[in-house]
Amino acid sequence: MTIFTEGNLQIAIPDGVSARKFDEPATHGLTHCMKAVDFIVELNDRFIFIEFKDPADPQSIQEKKEEFIQRFQDGKIDEDLKYKYRDSFLYEWASGRLNKPIFYFVLIAIEALDDAQLLARTDALRKKLPQTGPASGQWQRPIVNGCAVFNLKAWNETFPNYPVKRIKTT
Repeated sequence: MTIFTEGNLQIAIPDGVSARKFDEPATHGLTHCMKAVDFIVELNDRFIFIEFKDPADPQSIQEKKEEFIQRFQDGKIDEDLKYKYRDSFLYEWASGRLNKPIFYFVLIAIEALDDAQLLARTDALRKKLPQTGPASGQWQRPIVNGCAVFNLKAWNETFPNYPVKRIKTT
């Protein structure tokens, strides 16, 4: 297993799976003008772009947990998530690496978020990216094949082979 850390969260990636931390200045090189997802995982049949948000970790976000939750519930955090995906997509496309379907998964490490809130944020993010493209059907392929927003519990239930845990309890 390979362990990656983002703030107070760690994700374990199984051996044999290609993954990299993407939002580091040394890795990305354009953080001054482009946003970046935290991790990119490459599987045989797809890419997975992963973004972690952990408002309980004061070092990972510059606003109070309550303010973050309000922005999340109001849908304002969707703008940031949209640009993280789009800029990462553009960066990887320009690098010639996007030859497989891409899925975008966001972990919001707030245990109080229920399934309805996660589904609402997933639907909003799907529309902002946009997952299906224009109504005219002009796109020959999607820019994202799927996206979802998870809390920590839902993430670990959905992706048992990619467990995430807190390093320290807050």
